[in-house]
Amino acid sequence: MKLPGKIAIMGGGSWATAIAKMALAQAESINWYMRREDRIADFKRLGHNPAYLTSVKFDTKRINFSSNINDIVKQSDTLIFVTPSPYLKSHLKKLKTKIKDKFIITAIKGIVPDDNVIVSEYFNKEYGVPHQNIAALAGPCHAEEVALERLSYLTIACPDTEKACAMAKSLASSYIKTSVSNDVVGIEYSSVLKNVYAIAAGICSGLKYGDNFQAVLMSNAIQEMNRFLQTVHPLARQVDESVYLGDLLVTGYSNFSRNRTFGSMIGKGYSVKSAQIEMEMIAEGYYGTKCIKEINKHYHVNMPIVDAVYNILYERISPMIEIKLLTDSFR
Repeated sequence: MKLPGKIAIMGGGSWATAIAKMALAQAESINWYMRREDRIADFKRLGHNPAYLTSVKFDTKRINFSSNINDIVKQSDTLIFVTPSPYLKSHLKKLKTKIKDKFIITAIKGIVPDDNVIVSEYFNKEYGVPHQNIAALAGPCHAEEVALERLSYLTIACPDTEKACAMAKSLASSYIKTSVSNDVVGIEYSSVLKNVYAIAAGICSGLKYGDNFQAVLMSNAIQEMNRFLQTVHPLARQVDESVYLGDLLVTGYSNFSRNRTFGSMIGKGYSVKSAQIEMEMIAEGYYGTKCIKEINKHYHVNMPIVDAVYNILYERISPMIEIKLLTDSFR
């Protein structure tokens, strides 16, 4: 099969909508799986996603929508998964069609809860998809800015770099620059970690720490990320590349970042529950914090920022006390 073949978007949120917009810049048509029939009906009627990135107009004649995951999988060659990580398993429970011959791209910035494995590993172990048919899509790329066609950079990682190049070409456009990598594991973990660090940045902002401290936090965060990646998956990677450091910075600093917003509410005194209810959107870093904490029990990497966020979110320790202890450990 010549990649990308027929592309399917698996998910209906803002990042899924942004990737659909990218794919349709080159593809004549795409398949799109959305869980809710009512959302599909509204999308067709309005010509845009009724709930996310509503300013992005689509020619719905070029989109084959379905709420039946098996129908979409059968009709597609490349499956781009863009559901929040906590919901991935419930979507896949309905899957009866074999996917081991499909090309799988994970654009999910999270870990599969309970299993505590990255998404590529989950597809390999549970569905027998070979590693050379699994790619990760990441980079400093907020969906809202893709909607506005602001210049953004994406990295596609796959052990088979020819396949990564083919996918990179198919998603590139005048405002999307693409590059390739073979570091699937590192990029997936960094996508999880940057959300945790963005929550930390938000908490500090809510506690009225300033930009000076934010810079120190980010510089410690990239060092912590590097320690973890080099322990879990040693590789000659440069963490100052945009897919690692760039994604960390935009998620930590941008007002579009839901993880930063979530953290900021916690810093201002909201409980975890009330912050989640008010946001109405998934802050992946909340789940990612617990997953990384569990995974790190096997590796014992020194991760003071992850530990601090975990203590605040799950042990109910006062943000003020926890962040004060963290500041004392920084250089």
